[in-house]
Amino acid sequence: METDGPECITIIAEDFSPAAMEYHRQRMAEKGYTIDTPIVRHRFYETDGLGEPKSMFDGQVRYSATFVKKKVE
Repeated sequence: METDGPECITIIAEDFSPAAMEYHRQRMAEKGYTIDTPIVRHRFYETDGLGEPKSMFDGQVRYSATFVKKKVE
């Protein structure tokens, strides 16, 4: 990861702990990121906007952690 990276980064993991640990492992705070929402279970889908959404990860539930770059004023 780079310090001038994207505004948001989402980590998806099978379990809570690996999703949470990425914040520390990748030194997200040093790179200007903070957690945006609680780390909770999700079922993910993708769509092209034309057909029915398709289940990701074979429909299995995953945890997601979204980190947002802090605004520097």
